[in-house]
Amino acid sequence: MYTDLPTWPASASKLVATAAGREPADLVIKGGTWVNVHTRETLKNHDIAIREGRFAYCGPDASHCIGDDTQIIHAEGRYIVPGLCDGHMHIESGMLTVSRFTQAVIPHGTTTMFVDPHEVANVLGMAGVRHMHDEALAQPINVFVQMPSCAPSAPGLETTGTELGPEDVAEAMTWPNIIGLGEMMNFPGVVNGDPKMLAEIAATQMANKTVGGHYASPDLGPNFHAYAAGGPADDHEGTCEADAIARVRQGMRSMMRLGSAWYDVETQITAVTEKGLDPRNFILCTDDSHSGTLVNDGHMNRVVRHAIECGCDPLIALQMATINTATHFGLERELGSITPGRRADLILSSDLKSLPIEHVIARGKTIAQNGAGTVDPTAYNWPANTRGTVNLGKTLTHTDFAISAPTGANTATARVIGVVENQAPTKALTAELSVTDGLVNGDEGQDVCQIALVERHRATGDVTNGFVSGFNYSGDMAMASTVAHDSHHMIVVGTSRENMALAANRLGEVGGGICVFKDGKELAMVELPIAGLMSDKPAPDVAKAADKMVAAMADCGCTLNNAYMQHSLLALVVIPELRISDLGLVDVTKFEMTPLFVET
Repeated sequence: MYTDLPTWPASASKLVATAAGREPADLVIKGGTWVNVHTRETLKNHDIAIREGRFAYCGPDASHCIGDDTQIIHAEGRYIVPGLCDGHMHIESGMLTVSRFTQAVIPHGTTTMFVDPHEVANVLGMAGVRHMHDEALAQPINVFVQMPSCAPSAPGLETTGTELGPEDVAEAMTWPNIIGLGEMMNFPGVVNGDPKMLAEIAATQMANKTVGGHYASPDLGPNFHAYAAGGPADDHEGTCEADAIARVRQGMRSMMRLGSAWYDVETQITAVTEKGLDPRNFILCTDDSHSGTLVNDGHMNRVVRHAIECGCDPLIALQMATINTATHFGLERELGSITPGRRADLILSSDLKSLPIEHVIARGKTIAQNGAGTVDPTAYNWPANTRGTVNLGKTLTHTDFAISAPTGANTATARVIGVVENQAPTKALTAELSVTDGLVNGDEGQDVCQIALVERHRATGDVTNGFVSGFNYSGDMAMASTVAHDSHHMIVVGTSRENMALAANRLGEVGGGICVFKDGKELAMVELPIAGLMSDKPAPDVAKAADKMVAAMADCGCTLNNAYMQHSLLALVVIPELRISDLGLVDVTKFEMTPLFVET
């Protein structure tokens, strides 16, 4: 177990003795340029001494800390950078278990993550959260868990596999690795003073822990102010400079995300780079990164590089990915900087702008060098009842995906979910569609295809049908996924009802995942047997399957960047404007159900 790192009180006497030169350090890094995120300085020719997994001495000369058995790392010509922190993310979006996700990000310099397992919570409830919590504790880096706040995310608008409430939140606050409350997605509930939502926030604040925010609305008027008054301490749903400014002015931290498909840093970081706002109130995060991004592009190092490319000073960008994050969660004395007493988490890099990750140390131990991990993940046994969670109730046929036209209609005006590239929000569109034999058709010329939500938790056999635009699919195809934030029913998008049925049934057979069918043949499959969300295979294996899935989508005509992530959010009924749930089409600007067809 990696939970044996001594606490500061247990280590204090040894840290003091090492700093004073009375006892030797375990490790000394010599001659590097110390990146001090407290003062925003780079200090050349400095040494860092480590004892019992914590920093003991940080200064110009650690010779007095070196003994016969002290390990020496020469860092001349390199920067000594604090390990990177991800302030908001979902492990499940990587399609990996905690240990496999950790294994993937360690070589990229991530040494701390704050994870919200609300995906698994919606499928497996408190038992799933506990599994994530326990697996996180066993990792060689810091993986703190936020207790999911919204299962379901929007009561009355969807049906999830389980429900959580204030009593569950209060219980979780007693677990050793719970750092706070996960993103409060039911922002209308907070705005309207919903007793359940306010009770969850109160239980978290009474435990002196951090409340995560999620205000997914462009409205910065009274509703936004009411949400801020409700207690959320941060928000990652901003998409423009005005959003970032509004949040920090209300005492919230603005979390700017760069995930696999969410590109919200460039449009918000101007609040710092151009408006000159205090950067200590801004945090970088990923939110959602799939395995292909982790293996091929990186993790928090990718976000920091992007922020720098957007004009941010490298030292400020590093603050946003280290000390700002630690301070926000009340852990400034424990991590986030290279200073005495903190956990010895650091990176050696030869350049601050391109940030090559050449050596990664966590808790005083080398865990990666030159892009390769040097520690094996701690295996975790997800029990049998976390697998086989896709319960369709019947074998689906093309008739389950048929959309009946309004009585007597030759054409129909339908509401259409409009995908927005590189952003989480959708557009509420309409399209005039043809009718054949009483059934409404998609329209390739208008880039409108069908979408269906297949209930998979209670084996009801129910299918909700609608239309979606933005994928540019052509020919006879279908894509199905049991990753469907946050209810995690099955989402099927396609141009052919027959292929939609094939894809849905196939995921039922394998117990969950993502598949693409074209002309009746399976082009790609990513098996996700744990809760229909995660695989316990190594990240490169899952990434390889995911790459084939992306290629298959392109073979079906898709042109969107990271279209899979867009697919996975089509049922997220807490982000405007239009979504689909097991209960029907949801107008997220009003938080109410809306008919598929527009009355004429």
